[in-house]
Amino acid sequence: MVNGIMDFEFQDNCVEFLIDKTLDPASKQVITVKAPTGAGKTVMLIKYVDEYLKNTSGNTAFVWLCPGKGDLEQQSMDKMSELTPQRDTRNLLYSMLMGFEGGSVTFINWELVTKKGNTALKDGEKANLFETIAAAHRDGIQFVVIIDEEHLNNTKKADDIIRAFAAKNIIRVSATAQKVAHHEYYEIPEDEVINAGLITRAIYVNEGVDEKKQITNDYEYLLELADEKRKEIQAGYDAIKTKIRPLVLIQFPMGQPETIAGVEAKLESMGYTYDNGMVSIWMSDIKRNIDDLTGNDGSPAFLLMKQAISTGWDCPRAKILVKLREGGSEDFQIQTIGRIRRMPEKKHYGLNTLDYCYIYTLDSHYKMGLMSSMDKAYQVRRLFVRDEAKDFVLTKELRNLDFDGLGERETLEKVYEYFKKKYSLGSDMRINRENLEACGYNFDHEIDSKILQGIFRTTEELASGVGKNNVTIKTAVNTHSHGIYLLHSVDEIKKVTGLQSQKVKNILRRMFSKGKKTKYKFVALENSDFYAFIINNVKQLKIDFKGCTAQMGGRQMSFVLEPKQAEFSIPEMEIYKYSEVKKRQLMRLNAYLEYTNEFITDKTRSMPERLFERYCETRPDRIEWVYKNGDTGQQYLSIVYLDGFLKQWLFYPDYIVKTNDGQVWLIETKGGEVAGHSKNIDIQVENKFIAFKQYAEKYKLNFGFVRDINEDLFINNTEYHEDMSHDSWRPLSDLL
Repeated sequence: MVNGIMDFEFQDNCVEFLIDKTLDPASKQVITVKAPTGAGKTVMLIKYVDEYLKNTSGNTAFVWLCPGKGDLEQQSMDKMSELTPQRDTRNLLYSMLMGFEGGSVTFINWELVTKKGNTALKDGEKANLFETIAAAHRDGIQFVVIIDEEHLNNTKKADDIIRAFAAKNIIRVSATAQKVAHHEYYEIPEDEVINAGLITRAIYVNEGVDEKKQITNDYEYLLELADEKRKEIQAGYDAIKTKIRPLVLIQFPMGQPETIAGVEAKLESMGYTYDNGMVSIWMSDIKRNIDDLTGNDGSPAFLLMKQAISTGWDCPRAKILVKLREGGSEDFQIQTIGRIRRMPEKKHYGLNTLDYCYIYTLDSHYKMGLMSSMDKAYQVRRLFVRDEAKDFVLTKELRNLDFDGLGERETLEKVYEYFKKKYSLGSDMRINRENLEACGYNFDHEIDSKILQGIFRTTEELASGVGKNNVTIKTAVNTHSHGIYLLHSVDEIKKVTGLQSQKVKNILRRMFSKGKKTKYKFVALENSDFYAFIINNVKQLKIDFKGCTAQMGGRQMSFVLEPKQAEFSIPEMEIYKYSEVKKRQLMRLNAYLEYTNEFITDKTRSMPERLFERYCETRPDRIEWVYKNGDTGQQYLSIVYLDGFLKQWLFYPDYIVKTNDGQVWLIETKGGEVAGHSKNIDIQVENKFIAFKQYAEKYKLNFGFVRDINEDLFINNTEYHEDMSHDSWRPLSDLL
């Protein structure tokens, strides 16, 4: 026990694991701990640091990195000062002034070291952070880095800072951590935290939502249900004579001013206002009534918030979460539930009303927050280019910003013709509607939503939908309040087409909305029905608009566009992802020194990429070197291609191959065939092929698309055919 804090077996087991691993020189550097919200991870880490320093020589400095949201680093430092007052706790500025010293624990807000313009990283009179770290290393100080809420701030800049500490061990802690091969891993089962009484026994999603009732306003309906449940919980606390006031969290994913204003007006009509102290708001730009918020008997009954305080904020009286939709189809982020799972008195009461937490949301997808790409099943390594490839130069193409694709009328005509052909549409609107409905288009007058309803014991159950019960609810269209849903749907189509939002909206109106102009009209929907049609069918509309962009045929840029040009050379240094393999082998023909088979595993390369790189390695008689191009970024080789709307996109060929006789081959790999079915998922493949061919002819280079059948590779550099039985697909060894 540390200073009167209650011990739990699962916490002690975790502390013991951390001690064992950080004292064992044979253990892996990174230790990942998955700890459910409410497990007391801050207390566990404090116990671990205290125990470690008691049993070591004292030349270790701890660095405790916290997300910047919610002042978590100050909360954690205060907690450690309270529980272990004998320890040297400090902030970053103090350590930069005094140096990182043995036995010290430095709490750092990520934003101090990862945002631009922070004084911590500026050169000046004081030594900057990297110099201070280097000085500590010269003094024989070892570092152990603790990364709290490790799923946040997983960026390259953050990684550079972590690497600078050259820590003996890095301890990553999160409720959403993933097990990976190159980390030590420890998981605290959620059931053990539930059984200890620290978090609620279950999560109740959408209790009382009635699928037979038509909803006229999403947030008003959810707020009424939440307030009814809040009053029931309050009555439960009053009955057992405990002074706890349950808190309702109202989460706005985007914080749209009109949605916030609508919620404030609804709460006021229910008798809850800022002025009477019943409502608080905590947004990045406004905070009100937050001083009396986190105590069990705090005054506010409702807190308006964004995602900003979804981590690193502790208010155990929060029992209900209302998550609003501002765009119609957001995902529910599971980690947000942690804010309502804690038991306010660290015990269960034996009453479901008090021992559950409650979510009200019309979201249909529930996602676990995962570790970022930096920490999945691979690591990264810096490689340096071989001398033979250093002077290699090609011309890369960039978008010509003076050209912006087809005009609105030409685009409308293309979309119209695409729908007309695909769905057999004509001048009879009744038949058009029947044909579209037969192909899955929804013409309901209301907005349809499939939502989750039920009781889930753990967040894992909720994320996986174990025993889930989906119900369909119908919301009456309100063209004012659902205007933002419509905009969101239009933006979804914009993302896959590159068209301006207004252009997308105008095209949709011409084809599906009632109006004076009848040309290009498939159905003439009233305004509210048009809203429902677009919102309900956004998924299929995206597929169709994207399909339309692939309808290009033999036209590309030669008749209309000269792309911008710039010089490309192979980057002198590259950071490649890799994962562990049983037998490490050098890939001698790669353009980078020390490139091994660790870089071509199923975690880092697609099947055709792996097959191609291995094929190249078997051809030293033919190939001098092979370079894996990047997928995006100005430093890589890019080629401009046009889609069906003549919008410009950049295409990055997968490989550059230099042969022993001085030829240059550009290779793009695509999914091949299995059992006669294509694995290629790129609908722009023909447009890319044509642009690729024109580029190769222009610069007198060899090119080819490479695909696989039964792990044999075939190449095509004549005319594109998806069916690989066509004569245009030849064995790769015939050409390269």
